[in-house]
Formats: sequence, structure tokens, C-alpha cells
Amino acid sequence: MTDEPEVAARTALRHGPALVVLTGPPGCGRTTLLRRVAAAVPGPAHLGGGLAMLSSVPALALSRAVRARLPADDVHLLAEAVRSRVRGGLLVLDDLQHADPATVAAVAHLARHCRVLVAVRTPHRLPEELHTALRKAATLWLPVPPLDPPSAVALARRTAAGLDDIAASAVASRAGGNPLAVIALARQAASGRGPIGEETDQVAYAIAAALADLPRPARTAMAALGLLGRPASPALLGTGAADLLTAGLVTAEPGGSLLPVSTFVAETAAGLLDDTARADLHTRLAALTPPAEAARHLAAAGDTAGAYRQALAAADRAAGAERAALLLFACGLPTTVDPRVRLAAADAALTTGRPADAADVLHPIAGDHLEAAALRGEALLQAGDPHGARTAVRIVPDTAAVPVLAARDRVLLLATQAAEPDRARELADKIAVRHPHPPPGVAAALAAVAAAERLPGWDTALAAAATTADPQIARHSAWLLVEHLAADGRLVESATTALRAAAAAAQALAYGWQTRFLAAADWALTLHGHQQPAGLDWDGADGVLRRAGNLTDRALPPEARAYATAATALIEADTGLLAAARSRLATAPAHPAPSWVTREAAWLDGQPERAAGDTTGAGLLGGLHAITARWAAHDLGTPGAAAVPIALPGPARRTLTAWTVGSGFTTAADAWQPLVLREQIRCLIAAGLTDPDRDRAVAALLHAETLADQAGLVVLAGRARRGLRRHQIQRDTRSPRSAGRLTQREIDVLTLVAAGEPTRRIAGQLGISAETVDTHIRASMRKLGARTRTEAAAVAFAAPPARPEPYEPSEDGR
Repeated sequence: MTDEPEVAARTALRHGPALVVLTGPPGCGRTTLLRRVAAAVPGPAHLGGGLAMLSSVPALALSRAVRARLPADDVHLLAEAVRSRVRGGLLVLDDLQHADPATVAAVAHLARHCRVLVAVRTPHRLPEELHTALRKAATLWLPVPPLDPPSAVALARRTAAGLDDIAASAVASRAGGNPLAVIALARQAASGRGPIGEETDQVAYAIAAALADLPRPARTAMAALGLLGRPASPALLGTGAADLLTAGLVTAEPGGSLLPVSTFVAETAAGLLDDTARADLHTRLAALTPPAEAARHLAAAGDTAGAYRQALAAADRAAGAERAALLLFACGLPTTVDPRVRLAAADAALTTGRPADAADVLHPIAGDHLEAAALRGEALLQAGDPHGARTAVRIVPDTAAVPVLAARDRVLLLATQAAEPDRARELADKIAVRHPHPPPGVAAALAAVAAAERLPGWDTALAAAATTADPQIARHSAWLLVEHLAADGRLVESATTALRAAAAAAQALAYGWQTRFLAAADWALTLHGHQQPAGLDWDGADGVLRRAGNLTDRALPPEARAYATAATALIEADTGLLAAARSRLATAPAHPAPSWVTREAAWLDGQPERAAGDTTGAGLLGGLHAITARWAAHDLGTPGAAAVPIALPGPARRTLTAWTVGSGFTTAADAWQPLVLREQIRCLIAAGLTDPDRDRAVAALLHAETLADQAGLVVLAGRARRGLRRHQIQRDTRSPRSAGRLTQREIDVLTLVAAGEPTRRIAGQLGISAETVDTHIRASMRKLGARTRTEAAAVAFAAPPARPEPYEPSEDGR
């Protein structure tokens, strides 16, 4: 083969994240090229790949590469789990066409963050959407070229040393540059047989011819490799393993297992078996492989009853996701399934986060089996279908056994809370009477209703439910506690609970819950805005921004994505990166948090018309929506809403009342001080704009400016300085010029230039005039030797910026 694809692949993989895909027909040398490129690229290589027999096993190819169990039910979290292990190394996957859809989808995501090298045999059976996504994500899509004539002749001579020039050239010509065909045809020619016809599929014919020359035990061993779809020990393959090694059709891995040189050869060998022989070989392999694998061989052999028994035996020895997969496999066989097995499969599926599968496996028996009906209702509830959940449990009577009745009541109460919250309190009272000593599931549901209505002791009840032994109940209760604490403005408590729950979820490999809790903690502490509270393991705004790509691009749970997007966009908007914030918010899911940040970013950007309008909602986010609307009304010079919603935290009500009466902003700022720093600053700015006493107004604005500068809230600091200019006080924080060093203000301006902001918006965000912005840009261009403002920004951030000198207060910089 030519060197160009190898050179191109090595070059692409030496320079940061990239996805290189090697493609080609069977026997073209994909695997050989894959290994050569992997060996030439610096850094650790993580080698894995798809296996034909186990193509339905989720994330097998990636698990083989990183040697770890992975969260295969969530593509985004699967990619993140792999990325965290590969890091700066090289991920190498052979035979991607045999991988499950989740692995192929994860590879497309991994290309953004890792160096990935994969091989795909053509033709393949990848779904069109996955093939398209892989093509789109690929940095290079490299068909493995055929061997050029001299290389093909050289390979033929190495394979069969006795070939003369004419015979070797004929082999090379007939093989069409396919290495596997060259090898097979060279051996055929060396044995004295004539060349095959041009109209025949040369590779398939060559493989069949090569296999026909093998002793029967060797052909059986090669077929067994094809059916196994994985490396196998010589003992498993039988006496033919030695002949395969002699023929060069297999290689030995470290540890002694044998791997076919070409998986296509092994698959072809299996395909040459007739139906009876194939079934017999599957049956023989079932007797030699572990129960989990044996069950699938028996199913392929047509022995569904035996496959069912083996799957159950394997499930008894397994745990977690493996146990769930085996039980679901058993339930999917065309044989009579014990209802108890369906219940066990559903329970295992729920525990591992597969509620839809749990609901499906119970469907055949849920109509006349009370326990199955209750469990299916729980599965539908967790899958986000409260109406279906209520329908599923309706057959459970009040006379049912206590555990079944408790499960039914839990589903009914939580489903009613989700679908018809006005009726939840009445139903909760009835259920409390029915269960004077409620079991954990019912107690957690009652606590959820109490929390929604803020009944006395709701937080204690939810915290207790979050420590129950059932992980599903505990995590759901912890999530409710996190959200309700945040809605009450108890942001540090909310974040503390979330981080504790995230650590517990990570320990149990519950990555979906872990991501959700981490995103909620980021949101609460970002909104809090103060220094990191003592005792919290949190890395601040910088950590939020570092996690931004993973949490917003990868997190599947909508709540996690919403909170991660809102936290990151709020940081960007407050620090003046409004274009980045707008871009991020454009893809945010529907949720009150990113909805408010979208309005707030518009107001910060000097577009109050996009932030105005009526608002509804309760809790802290409802209050923030209303406050932003009042600020927008003020900037537009239009009257704001007079009514102050009741279901808001105290500081939000005080702020809205101050807008209504035109005074009291300083008191409102004091109320915000321990809760939300940016709202404390906004109240101080409002006091400076509305207080008729000039000294008090200036003092409030100076205080706001100081707090905003200390917290890095660039746009709010600019608002404070604009307010001060109304009182003829010019403010700026500018470092003195020295030896070509950029001042901090010049760095601030170039940061916004790099973000694509025009002069008008830069001026508004930094609280300086447009003329001053142009002055800073011209000075930066002169110092950096740049001809345009864009070039100045590019040069400034091509390397870490110089640390600014200590600031000196001065006039506006003109």
C-alpha cells in the first residue's frame, strides 16, 4: 500500500483532537495500516474494536479500549467517560462496523476532544444517520488504497518464495491490489493451481480456496472464530488451532489467545457452513463458553429453552447492567417466560436506568398481574409518562398486598403531582391516612408534595427521603431538595446537597444523576456569586467554564443541560462575552433558568426591548424574571407591573416593592447580600439612579462599582460607572502604559473585539464612551504592531497576556 494515507493519518493525529477513519473492503490491509499509524503516533494508545458475535453488546468496543465498564445507556455520558480515560492519548478502534450504535455515535462526539483512529470495513451495515454523523465528524476519511504493482509482487513473493516473475505478476494483477487476495492467490499459485476467473469475487474466492486447502479441524476452528467474534484460546478452538497458526491465518495475542489475521476470513469460514453444521458448532461452543456467551450461542442454534436457562444461570452470577441485559435477553426469547423473571428483569432495568425497557418487558403481564402493574407504573413514571403511569396502576385494588398497594400509591401521588398539582395535596392526605407508618417510597412521595407546598418541615422530610436505601427514591428526593432549596434562595444549601448527591451517584456509576447534580451545583454557586463557601469542593467560575463543553454538549438529562447552559451563559454575559452567551443560549432546552439568562443577557447588551414583557412564575427564578422585566421597563421609559407576586423569596419581593414605590433599594440590596451578589449590585445601581439625595446615590454607585469590579462583573461595573457620570463623576480602572504592555482596559476591550462585539456594545458593556473604546483599540494596535482591530485581538490572545501593572484611578482614559 502507498504511504500517503499513513502520513496523512499520522500528521492529523499529532496536532490535537482529530478523528481519522480508515475504510476499505475485506482484506485490504485496514488493520495493518491501523496498527502502523497507532505505533507511529506519540503517546499512550488505547486499543479496542468491535466483535461480530458481540455486536449488540453496548459499548463493548470502547470498554475493550479503556478496560473499564462504561455507561452505555447514554451516548453523551459514554463519550465523556471514555474521554476522561483517554485524555491526551490515542483511541484506536478496529472493525467499527461491528460496534453497537451507541459506540459509533460516541466516536463522533469524542472527535471534538480526543485523538481517535478507527477502521471501518466496506461495505458495512451502519445506519445511514450514524454513517453521516461519522463522516461529518471525521477530520480525515481515508480509503485504504490498493497495493501498487511492485508492492503486490513483493508480497506475493514473500508469501510463496517459489513464484517466478511471471507468476508473481499474474497474482498481483488478479488480486487487484488486495493484500488478502494476494496472499491467498500466491498460495494457490504455489500449489500449482491455475488463476481464477476475472468474473469471480476475487477476495471471497481466495478465502474459500485458502480455507478449502486447510484440514477439516482447521476449517472448523476458523469457523468457530467467526461465530465467536472474539479472540479465543487454542484449547477452545481444538486441534485445528495449530494448523491456523502454521497457515498464518491467525496470530497469537499476549496471553496466548488466537486472533484471526482478518475477521472477514473467519466470518467467511462461518458463512460457508450449512445451517445444520452452523447450529451444531454453536451448540458445541455453548458447552465450552461461559453461561452468558453460551446463552447466545444456544439461541443462535435454535435451542431457545436452553438459551433461556443459560441466561438465567448467568444472571444469577452477574450484577448491575450485565444482570439487566441478561434478564432482558431471556425475556426476549421466543419461549415461555416466568412472570417472576419479567419482574426481576424490570427491577434490574430500573436500577440501571433503563425505565423504557422495564416498562416494555412488563407489558405482556401487567394487565393481570398486580405487582407487574405497579412496577410498570413506576417505570413509566421514571420514563416521563405520568399519564401512562396512572393508567398502568389502576388495576391495583385497595385490597392488594401492602407492598403492592404502597407502590401503587407512590406512583399515583407522584404522577398526580406531575400532571395535576392542584389535586396532589388532597390525594396525599388520603394516602397518609392509608399508610400511618408509610414505607420509604410512600414517605418520599409525601415529602415531595409537602415540599411543593412548603409545608413545615418539608426540607427535613426530603433530606430524610434522600438517605433511604433505595437509590432511585434517594436520588429523586435529593433532586427535589436541590431544586426547592434553590427556589427559596438557599443557594449554598442547594449546592451543598447537590455536590454530596453527585459524589454518591459517581460512586455508584450513576453518571446521569451525577451530571445532573453537578450542573445544579454549578448553577446555584454561579448565581450566588460570592467567594467559594468554606467546606465546598467547588472550583468556581473557571471550573464551570471548563466543564461547559462536557455539560452542555454531552449531558442528556434536560435539567442538567439547562442548568449547565444557564450557569455558563450567565458567567459569559456578566463578563462581557455577550456574543458567546447568545450563541450558547440559542440551543438551550426550555427551562426557567436559561430563559431568564436569555432575558438578562439582552438587558446587559443594551436591548431592553428583548427583556421586557409580563412575567409569571414562583421561586427565585420567578423573582429574577420579574426584576429583569422591571429593569427593562425602566430603560425603555415605560411603566412596569405594579403587582408583586407572593410566592417569591423575601429579597425579590423587597426589590419589586422598591421598584413600585421608587425607594428602598438599599434595604433590598442588604437583603440580597448573603444570597445573590449580582442582585445586590443591581439594587445598589437602582438606588444610585433613583435616590434624590446625590450623596446617597453616589455612595450606592461607588459601592456597586467596587463589588462588581472585585467579582469581575464587567457589564454591571460599566452600568455603575455610567450612573456615576450622571453625577459628573468620571470613573475608570486603567493601568499606566509602559514598554508596550497592554493595560487591563485594553485587554478588556480586545477580549470583546475577539468575541465579535462592535464598538457601541463594547462601550455599553464597559461603561465608557465609544471614542474611548476606539482610543484603546488604536493604542493596542500600535503596541502589537497590528494593522486591524481583529489582528490586534488575534495577536493579543495568541499567547498568555502580560500581567497588568497596578491600577490607578483616573479620568475616563481620554
